[in-house]
Amino acid sequence: MAHVKSSEEIQALQELGKRHAEIIAALEELAKPGVTTDELEALACKMVEDGGDKPAFKGYKPAGAPRPFPCALCVAPNDVVVHGIPTELHYTLQSGDIIGLDLGIERNGLFVDAGKTVAVGAVDHATQELLYATLEALHLGIAEAHAGSTVGDIGAAIEGFVRKKEYGLVRNLCGHGVGHAVHEEPQVPNFGARGTGETLEPGMVLAIEPMVNIGTGQVDFLDDGYTVRTRDGSRSAHFEHNVAITDGEPLVLTSWK
Repeated sequence: MAHVKSSEEIQALQELGKRHAEIIAALEELAKPGVTTDELEALACKMVEDGGDKPAFKGYKPAGAPRPFPCALCVAPNDVVVHGIPTELHYTLQSGDIIGLDLGIERNGLFVDAGKTVAVGAVDHATQELLYATLEALHLGIAEAHAGSTVGDIGAAIEGFVRKKEYGLVRNLCGHGVGHAVHEEPQVPNFGARGTGETLEPGMVLAIEPMVNIGTGQVDFLDDGYTVRTRDGSRSAHFEHNVAITDGEPLVLTSWK
């Protein structure tokens, strides 16, 4: 069952989303050639703690996971879709890479969870088009997130756009409710049929997060229990915002640019 938030909680989540955006901006600025995923993790930890908040992912053990997640930040370089462990990848960024930066923060029992994929130096045209398309898919999904719509309306908008672009849409992973916990009901797939699934009502908060591959949508889950890679080795992009359902337009709580 969906968790409905009060207007005071939504306002607090919006303030937390602003802090989240500051951290994502700093991580994006740091993500230059020669920087390691370990260094990105160290900055994320420092900035979260300096703000008096808690890293929501560190120590979190999702259902079915073999162990708690060991880091504050999830990273996803190139063919990693999501959930790469920065201190176990030990990856050094190179010019032309892309890397997903996915961060969760907790403050006073409220959670935000959002992220984006950024370019490291200059990237080729195909990669740039992937980033544009995945971000546009997110915007189209958000546009459907208003009272009276359904979860299926969000998925249908994302899926229809990605199919037209002839990219691979990752179907094994999905968005979710967020706010009182990192992951709540309902699940928010990036595919579906209009008019199906849970009906959205004011006060619900959703993490909408399309994951799109240049190649097929097939992925592999690695033995570390978290990292997801594209099966064909193609590049993948991931963009995620937290959105509050209102009586009017969707309210984006996270505000990275």
